Amino acid sequence: MDTPYAVLGLDPDADEEAIERAYRERVKETHPDQGGSIEAFRAVRTAYERLKAGSRGSDEIPGRNRAADSNDTPDYRATPSQVTYLNYDVLADYGWEPTDERLFEKAAAVDLDETDYGQFQAEPGKSLLEAAESNGLEWPFSCRGGACANCAIAVSAGELSMPVNHVLPAEMLERNIRLSCNGIPITKDLHVIYNVKHMPDLEELLLPPRPSRQPSR
Repeated sequence: MDTPYAVLGLDPDADEEAIERAYRERVKETHPDQGGSIEAFRAVRTAYERLKAGSRGSDEIPGRNRAADSNDTPDYRATPSQVTYLNYDVLADYGWEPTDERLFEKAAAVDLDETDYGQFQAEPGKSLLEAAESNGLEWPFSCRGGACANCAIAVSAGELSMPVNHVLPAEMLERNIRLSCNGIPITKDLHVIYNVKHMPDLEELLLPPRPSRQPSR
């Protein structure tokens, strides 16, 4: 059986930065949508998680990112969360900034298509992406495993627990960028800007898109 280092194409003395870089490259190469196989994709993810777990100590859970989930046991709510969403693509049309405190108030005041602005309920324990899809919305995604930024969203209000993160650096987390594929709403109300994969800072963290699942404008 190949070692985790062999799966990622690394030398045994590779440092953490090299592991992260190799993982991002290998996960793109083995992704089923890019000609890879589910088995190879899972092997790459498992190898990465084993190496990360080893670097932190065996008492921690593989795949958990401390910066993204500071609590050992996330407090998932027992009631649905009310999610208000806004498409990042429309901000440029109106000259809005994502950091504007009145952004969602402004969005509510104009006649936006339901694809671009609206609300839905997220059931307890369901990821934000799953909740959006359950409500008939088609938000961007690719790997569904926390390994790319295609499904990235920006949290404007409320909280999203994200127990797995293999791709977002600390500075992105500090800017409230999260992954909708495994992020779970944990507050009564949540305001998010979706489609932020178009932000220049996220370009290097993307997998090639899934054409049939991208919202069009």
